[in-house]
Amino acid sequence: MADIAAIFHWPLSELAALNLEDLIMWRGLAVDRWNKMHRTE
Repeated sequence: MADIAAIFHWPLSELAALNLEDLIMWRGLAVDRWNKMHRTE
């Protein structure tokens, strides 16, 4: 949940409403976004 909240700025109430499958999907998207924002080449 912390990864999603940190990247997308979602409140706990929104995160708590997600089921486990959605949490896993959104966490993956958050990690991808983080990696793209902090990519060094």
